[in-house]
Amino acid sequence: MPIEPDTKDWTWVLTRPCPECGFDAATLPPARVAPLVRRNAEGWLGVLAAPEAWVRRRPSEDRWSPLEYACHVRDVFDLYGRRLALMLAEDDPLFANWDQDVTAVEERYNEQDPAVVAAALTAAAAGLADAFAALSAAQWERTGRRSDGATFTVDTFSRYMVHDPIHHLHDVRPDTTA
Repeated sequence: MPIEPDTKDWTWVLTRPCPECGFDAATLPPARVAPLVRRNAEGWLGVLAAPEAWVRRRPSEDRWSPLEYACHVRDVFDLYGRRLALMLAEDDPLFANWDQDVTAVEERYNEQDPAVVAAALTAAAAGLADAFAALSAAQWERTGRRSDGATFTVDTFSRYMVHDPIHHLHDVRPDTTA
């Protein structure tokens, strides 16, 4: 059963803590982004190593399974790696739209192999973390835009992005998926 698409504008996480997962992007210094991405990827390895029946089970009709969330996070790391490269190569690029819900259905997230997802998520996270770790001070101020009008610097882009996998790791904790 398809999940109802999330239409919220999550850019508010840049100015106040998330009441669900507790992450406070406003206080995150740039030097902490790469380590957070790496640590988050490690957390997903434990999720994806859990019994397959749990990994594939949706806790309710309106929530993704842990495997679906992991596939989404893998794709977020990959997408944001490409968007970061675009921000560094072009002046104020406009990002192509990405419909995460369509991707989840088309890519059959819940049918994917958890071990393959774990490897791909780890690789995408490492590439993104390496890219953030290599940035110069001036590069953190480069800009990019979404088609909905949201504008980011690399700094705000990184803090906005890192909330997503942290939030989703919170979503799949056993005490939140029962």
